[in-house]
Amino acid sequence: MKHRIGLLYLKSVVLLLAAFNFIALLPPATDAASLPLPDKLVYPPLQFDLPHARRTVLANGIVLYLLENHELPLVNINALIKTGTMHDPEGKEGVAELTAYLMKTGGTKKMSSAELDQHFDFLAASPSISTVADFTQISLALLKKDIDQGIDLLAQMMITPAFEQNKFVLAKGLKNEELRRIKDDPQKLAIREFNRLIHHGSPYGRFASQPSLKNIDRGDLVEFHQEFFHPQNVMIAISGDITFEDALNTISRCFGSWESRSNSARSVFPPQNSRTGLFYINKEISQSTIITGQPAPGKSSPDFHAFTVLDFIVGSGGFPSRIFSAVRNNEGLAYSAGSFYRARPDQGVFAAYAFTKTESTFQTLSLIDSILESVHAGMIKDDEIAWAKMSINNGFIFSFTSAQQIAWQQMKAEYDMLPTDFFVTYRSKIEKIQKEDLQRTAAKYLDRKNNITLILGDIKNFGSAKSNYGEPVRIAPLD
Repeated sequence: MKHRIGLLYLKSVVLLLAAFNFIALLPPATDAASLPLPDKLVYPPLQFDLPHARRTVLANGIVLYLLENHELPLVNINALIKTGTMHDPEGKEGVAELTAYLMKTGGTKKMSSAELDQHFDFLAASPSISTVADFTQISLALLKKDIDQGIDLLAQMMITPAFEQNKFVLAKGLKNEELRRIKDDPQKLAIREFNRLIHHGSPYGRFASQPSLKNIDRGDLVEFHQEFFHPQNVMIAISGDITFEDALNTISRCFGSWESRSNSARSVFPPQNSRTGLFYINKEISQSTIITGQPAPGKSSPDFHAFTVLDFIVGSGGFPSRIFSAVRNNEGLAYSAGSFYRARPDQGVFAAYAFTKTESTFQTLSLIDSILESVHAGMIKDDEIAWAKMSINNGFIFSFTSAQQIAWQQMKAEYDMLPTDFFVTYRSKIEKIQKEDLQRTAAKYLDRKNNITLILGDIKNFGSAKSNYGEPVRIAPLD
């Protein structure tokens, strides 16, 4: 034992001496005062060349994108179906989500749900399905050796789902519980209700509810699938360790017999006349959720790039942005504050938000309004513009860090009917934005009379709203 301890001690001494000798060889430390500040560093412009996915169309109308990447023996499949929650039958909101969910869990005409799960488990693969307002996405990642079997299973899910009754009952119960619990999440509830207000009268503002779920039966899912799931409504992006010829052959074999129908045109809904004003939702909690915003330009608008920069300066740019800096850093009124800009091809939504204690509700709202009013008046600084443009353009490339992202983004751009050079010219168009463009865009879109302001919290402790907000309207959230 003593011999072992002695050896360990000797090794420690040797390592310690080696470390001292290494340190002695290092150059002397640089004086921190002589180092340039981070924002003064000079480096060459960031170069970004976007690869292009190869595109083709199958005989039955399915659009196929492929981007090869042979670094790893993996293949990613992303299918886009041109339908979403905005196509729910009126009074049966929730059909689109349940249809997508049951396609994964409800078996196929060839396999029971248990058998389908076993096959995917054997491949160490699990498809994910999500539905938003205007499209449904199905994703699957596979090892190269399993590509034939995996795509065959995917095709069965998409073409011949069985919608097993017991799985339907289970899925409906899970969705009902999800809706019941949303009232326990103030921020999620406030965002949903704000969307209902700003999209008032539009399918974008319709959401599943507990009453609407009661009206849905299994037959509604079958009808929805028959109407919207057909080849001319399907786009598939494949990326990874597979050649174009192999991908085309496999997709043709698994999906080629799927019968095409008349093409379903994409539904485009113009912006509605939103219910402007101040709205309350009562919830007896110790903090308020504030969301205030209005319609904004869509991606196809000539104002899109300018508004992207404007939003970054106002609140989505993190710590240096105006709302975050003023509301959180300077005044300490909220632990989270900022803005968001969500743009569809035809229209967008802009909103500022803050989560603050009840007693500071109107102080926080007034501060946000003052920031938006100053921007609306054209008070924008040159250094803000330079910072926002550089940050946006540097961050843009992280939307394309994998072959999967690149193929999906390019396919989605076609679905959104954007110009073929949308991504190629994005950074240059951001760079060309000038102060005059931002001032014009702010004057056009940030007019306070178009604002919808929603406050969720303990109404009795809000205090009195300023007279320029108008008479507050108390609303009840969706059940």
